[in-house]
Amino acid sequence: MPLYLSPRIDPTVQSVLDETTLMAQLSDALGSPLGVVLPQQLTGNVAAFRSIFSAHRLSGQIYFAHKANRSSALVRELAATDAGIDVASLAELQHALGAGFVPQRIMATGPKNEEFLWLAARSGITVSADSVGELATLATLVTKWSLPRVRVMARLSGFASTGAQLNSRRSRFGVSAAAASEVFDVIEKHADALDLVGVAFHLDTIGLPEKAVALEGCLVALDECRRRGLRPWSVDIGGGFGVDYLADGTQWEQYTSALTEAVLGRRAPLTWNGHGYGLRAEGGHVRGSLNLYPAHRPLSGPAYLDRLLRTTSPELRRPLGTLLLDNMYELHLEPGRALLDQCGLVLASVLEVRDEANGDTIVRLDCNARDVSLEEHGVLMDPVVVHRTTSAGPGPVGVYLFGNLCLEADLITRRKVFLPSRPRTGDLLAFVNTAGYLMDFSATQALRQPIGRKAALFRNDGAWRWCLDEQYWPVHHRAEAP
Repeated sequence: MPLYLSPRIDPTVQSVLDETTLMAQLSDALGSPLGVVLPQQLTGNVAAFRSIFSAHRLSGQIYFAHKANRSSALVRELAATDAGIDVASLAELQHALGAGFVPQRIMATGPKNEEFLWLAARSGITVSADSVGELATLATLVTKWSLPRVRVMARLSGFASTGAQLNSRRSRFGVSAAAASEVFDVIEKHADALDLVGVAFHLDTIGLPEKAVALEGCLVALDECRRRGLRPWSVDIGGGFGVDYLADGTQWEQYTSALTEAVLGRRAPLTWNGHGYGLRAEGGHVRGSLNLYPAHRPLSGPAYLDRLLRTTSPELRRPLGTLLLDNMYELHLEPGRALLDQCGLVLASVLEVRDEANGDTIVRLDCNARDVSLEEHGVLMDPVVVHRTTSAGPGPVGVYLFGNLCLEADLITRRKVFLPSRPRTGDLLAFVNTAGYLMDFSATQALRQPIGRKAALFRNDGAWRWCLDEQYWPVHHRAEAP
């Protein structure tokens, strides 16, 4: 029986996939792999997050995590909304400024060198600082160059709650919450250079209890600021809101159960060379843990934010959203993957389809595992077959997807993928909903193969139009709006 992991596809993305002639023409003209971004989808995603702010009567900003995608079209379209952008490098800051973001809507996060800090201070953006040393360096630059005071966030980590006996996991970002006073000491010392506007955290987890402890810890830290006479007014809770990649949760349950059976040898292998995705068999039992992104996540994106704000604070015993509102604190977010939900896909050309002597079917694609990094990020979902002709091949068929690099490890996905019809040489496989981290985050020029190009698709006069990603500006479709 085929074990499908059908991707969730919204009507707009489906209408793109239905344009089979256009997809083929784009691939022929611009090469394989080809990233296709849909900038107009961003507006609805921003609005969905804004609706949660409104439901909880909170104000604040949504900062798109730029690192999730390098696209110019997406960043320029976002600049036309009321959202902000989170930049984690000097080049990303330059890109954001050039795309139309005013400094008041830009947040700098991540590791920063002096050049990054100087431009951040010079342009007047907010800096989310990860260490006492970073704050001291920033203050020195502001003083040396006679710059205006810089708005700063103090990023904290290592939170603990005595009420629930729960700790947040260790993070390489931020100062331990137990040492927050050292951060505030530095800010007070350099009050003429640094203006504390809030505290922040970044946790690499989807666990609501840990995030609740971290948000509670930020509120405690803000209380200390008030006692010191500082006047911060915001909390930044980072990202990690997630995406629901699959259309059917039952398929996810069936696949993970079947994978367990395959690891135990109770059914035919489902992966290349018996890869277990973190599971292994020992003495007739399964050991380890499934090292995969939970591809079926109905509680994700704005719904996840809503649930977090409705979660009761472990120690303060009130809903977190209510505590923010009562203290008149602004809420800031840094979604990446969630804000790019249904905003793009990757097209890859089929180079070869062959049947092996052992019964396996191999599909070799003109792309590699870094061009669509499903495996690296642990996301399992099926591609969509885009046939060049109207007649589909026989099916269903289970295939292994090989990349174009001269490496044994270059598998687009280690699992056997079940497709409803057999692709032919020249057909396309479309990996949908890959704009967030899966499209270009890991793309390299290994073996001197070029990184795939991008095209931006947008609706105008009721039809799909396209241009190169770097040529897109929001006026292309807004100029003719009523």
